[in-house]
Amino acid sequence: MNKTVYFRDLGLIRYAQAWHEQRQRFEQVVAQKLANRERPAPEQLPTPNYLLFCEHPPVYTLGKSGQASHLLVSEAELTRQGIDYFPIDRGGDITFHGPSQLVGYPILDLENFFTDIHRYLRLIEEAVILTLAEYGLVAGRIDKLTGVWLDHERQHRPRKICAIGVKTSRWVTMHGFALNVDPDLRYFDQIVPCGIADKAVTSLAQELGRPVPLPEVAAKVLAHLAAQFGFQVAPEPTTAGAS
Repeated sequence: MNKTVYFRDLGLIRYAQAWHEQRQRFEQVVAQKLANRERPAPEQLPTPNYLLFCEHPPVYTLGKSGQASHLLVSEAELTRQGIDYFPIDRGGDITFHGPSQLVGYPILDLENFFTDIHRYLRLIEEAVILTLAEYGLVAGRIDKLTGVWLDHERQHRPRKICAIGVKTSRWVTMHGFALNVDPDLRYFDQIVPCGIADKAVTSLAQELGRPVPLPEVAAKVLAHLAAQFGFQVAPEPTTAGAS
């Protein structure tokens, strides 16, 4: 099993281009798995794993199980505001991505690690929970609501700080998580975030009352992901996933 993960920070990138970057790598991993089925075991090649970090210009994405009515403004209004909108093939409902939000896209062959999608989601959550703990924030899970929350135990004012929505095929993952470091939270007022109307959205900067450098947060998340999954991080070869 290959436990090396090729990492690349795409920087600020439009959602459509990042989706393309994901699909290229996803299709490469799936193709390798299918090719291995035609080879005897000694000739099979290890499947690669990838992890992309990025930020997006303002965009709303609607998961395949979401409701279009959870977008509370018209698409014409989005065009006027210069906000992109994409119905996509991940699970979950509608969410927002924007600058100062850390977005992570793991393209992993889970057969290199474990074949359990619920464990996969919980480990992503745990990496974020541990990152937030480094800033003195107590975060956790709410039953039946994927993602990471503050005030998750008493739930007097529960608020989501990290959304997660994924796709898997042949145990290969796509899409991922979005951790609110310091995005403009007013964009969430134009949607029903993740289809949950009775809970708020927050950010690391809002909770701390001060700005937090996104690269600093990204480094902590990457380290915790590596520890949770037991993978080794390597720079992505320049030819991998090249457009």
